[in-house]
Amino acid sequence: MKILIADDERLSLAHLEETVEKAYPDAFVKGFRDPEDLLSYAGEKGCDIALLDIEMRSMNGVEAAQRLQALQPKVNIIFVTAHSGYTGDAMRMHASGYLLKPVTLEAVRRELCDLRYPVTPGKPTVLQIRCFGNFAVFCPDGTPVAFRRSKAKEALAYLVHLGGASCTVKELAAVLFEDRPYDKRAQGYIQKIISSMMATLKAVGAEEAILKCYNSLALNREVVDCDLYDCLEREDEETIRTLPYMTQYSWGEGTSARLKEGETPTKDEPQGPST
Repeated sequence: MKILIADDERLSLAHLEETVEKAYPDAFVKGFRDPEDLLSYAGEKGCDIALLDIEMRSMNGVEAAQRLQALQPKVNIIFVTAHSGYTGDAMRMHASGYLLKPVTLEAVRRELCDLRYPVTPGKPTVLQIRCFGNFAVFCPDGTPVAFRRSKAKEALAYLVHLGGASCTVKELAAVLFEDRPYDKRAQGYIQKIISSMMATLKAVGAEEAILKCYNSLALNREVVDCDLYDCLEREDEETIRTLPYMTQYSWGEGTSARLKEGETPTKDEPQGPST
């Protein structure tokens, strides 16, 4: 469960974060003093629940909620305010809940247990993946994952590109090495790349993101958040058609062209390498 909080008052934000973390210690909780930062984060990495202070200087909570719902229609909005007179605004926004300051632990638990859009429990996310623009990988807290080998990062990118479909080691080598023959030297090199990729993922607690079978690999989509997959799920054709896709990898060019032409794959219909 990913819970984002926006309140431009430092002490109030700290209290909200602490209270939510006590109410749901297993949830990912992140606070923002600027609602624009929350919207930027949610647009990139998603959000299950947003606690929004209604009275903020740069942008009020109702406007922030409207923009957040445009990004993610089924996000749970919980308004937070010191004044009860805003209840009507919350109702018109079809908000999930309403909290009056000073917020108590019992009130937070009550609202989080009665969400408008129930959050389905699932396996915890171990990686945040960005495909639009340059391919990038982050830990759940937003820390970039540093790969020792660029080819190891590219190997993961290609598995993401396949959308969960399996890929043999030989097929992966053909993509990474292009026209190089698959001889003993290439076999040894691809194994080093795979080992380096797995070592990097293990170091950040994300080794389960890769499903390994005999002589094949696949991405475990159940434990990653990916902007491409999210856009496909939401049928966000505008984002898919306008943003560049994995720009640093030549094998992504064919998919980028197909996406821009409106040939949008489903989440169960991965795109293979361009030919």
